[in-house]
Amino acid sequence: MCSPKVMDYVRQQLATGQGISRRSFLSAAAVTTAAAGLTGTSLFAQGATPVASPDASVVSGIVDLTYTMTPDIPVWPGNEPFQAEPVKTFANDGFYAQKVSFWEHTGTHLDAPAHFHDGADTAELLPVENFVAPVAVIDISSRAAEDPDAALMVDDIMAWEAQYGELPSGVFVAMYSGWGARFEDAEAFVNLDADGVQHYPGMHPDAAAFLVEQRSIVGIGVDTLSQDPGNSTDFGTHITILGAAKYGVEGLANLDKVAPAGATVFIGAPKHQNASGGPARIIATNPVR
Repeated sequence: MCSPKVMDYVRQQLATGQGISRRSFLSAAAVTTAAAGLTGTSLFAQGATPVASPDASVVSGIVDLTYTMTPDIPVWPGNEPFQAEPVKTFANDGFYAQKVSFWEHTGTHLDAPAHFHDGADTAELLPVENFVAPVAVIDISSRAAEDPDAALMVDDIMAWEAQYGELPSGVFVAMYSGWGARFEDAEAFVNLDADGVQHYPGMHPDAAAFLVEQRSIVGIGVDTLSQDPGNSTDFGTHITILGAAKYGVEGLANLDKVAPAGATVFIGAPKHQNASGGPARIIATNPVR
């Protein structure tokens, strides 16, 4: 069970309205984990148990922001799809393994600065402390429902701040456009017109410039195929965000299940040599209410 001292500390903080800092919470959690390990009991003490949401992407306030990689997921036009080939089977080898093949920028994935800037940091060189961050979810879904070329603008950031306060230092800013509703239909998600131009929402370069010049961010994320709107021809948001030594995440799932403010994101960034980016396992934890 949880240490009585840990539980007393948590109750005191909640009773006084002081809240619990990330550092103090993690320290308390470490003690709790150790206690649980010694006693062989669950971290959910006092008979409490984790309750799964009807939606499997959300369990006890933890939200999976990552799509499953399959050969059918949307990819950048011209890129080869994800492929998986069984190379070891229980019948022949006594165990199971696959050989997988994919472009780095497939599925829910991270773009490193080196993706758009020669000589910039590749993904495995990015500071690990930047992969755990407060997340601000900015909702442009109502506009995107009417206009597939909608972009997150500086005004959207200012409107978010008017409601929730200035973006915190070290924040990860995520654009929610509702585009994930199309994910199961790759053609609709990429949304090519007759001239081969993609149409889906992204972040406007002016908003990207505002975030790197006027706010302190670790990176940005979108629920579409690109940081830039699909019809972009200059990739201004990629150039600005990655040029500022930040990272971008594309293809986020389930952002509608993450609190607009107060949540934390954990980014399992790729760590292979010379990575321009790569698939990432990303989760968020919603604040306790």
